[in-house]
Amino acid sequence: MTETRLIDRAILRLSKTEDSEDIREFLQGLVTQNMATVVKDAPQWSALLTAQGKVLFDFFLWADGDDILIDCETEQADGLVRRLKLYRLRRKIEIARDDSIGVHWALAADDQPVDPRLASLGHRWLADAGEGEGVQEDYRKHRLSLSVTEGAAELGSDKTLWLECNATELNGVSFTKGCYVGQENTARMNYRQKVNRRMVVAPIGQADEKRQRIAYPEYGLSVEHRRVDDLKTLDLPDWLAKAI
Repeated sequence: MTETRLIDRAILRLSKTEDSEDIREFLQGLVTQNMATVVKDAPQWSALLTAQGKVLFDFFLWADGDDILIDCETEQADGLVRRLKLYRLRRKIEIARDDSIGVHWALAADDQPVDPRLASLGHRWLADAGEGEGVQEDYRKHRLSLSVTEGAAELGSDKTLWLECNATELNGVSFTKGCYVGQENTARMNYRQKVNRRMVVAPIGQADEKRQRIAYPEYGLSVEHRRVDDLKTLDLPDWLAKAI
């Protein structure tokens, strides 16, 4: 069997412990994505922000009956659980890791969901955790080749405004869902079209170390948080060039 696991990803399961609870309603007031769009086999990219609209965690949301599954970085999973529990208060909701489920990826897997950010990113799905070395290196190299950034090492934590992470262009935010944490500043930026900086992936030979978040010398690439005016020298992918 061909290896497809992303072993640097973890699954959190949010489930209700009383019938009167509603997991979607709980998350609707927290995350950037409209929970109504999270349906079976249609994952959605989303984030939990600070009140100022800066990203703390980015992740994928999956529907599993009445439960919602969160596909997040393994290294950030415990921190995300703690943050969600702060918002839970006395609600009858269980928030815990589900290590029986793994995140899988392949560039070609027509029977599996397409990545909700860009179809060219390939296919992503959930299945048994299984074993193996994983394909995270192949996935990362392909993702960066399309100038798509994700995760704490690239986006930072409480460092980058969500729209600067290209959330609009990559379908990571709803502007019609109503209030959520960080919504006011995010909506204002969108209304005024004031996204002055962008997360980009540059050839390492054109790197700006002052703007660099992380370098991947093995790929010859640098992930950077640059002003839009400083992107003119870069060969941007079509989806980002059109946005700018």
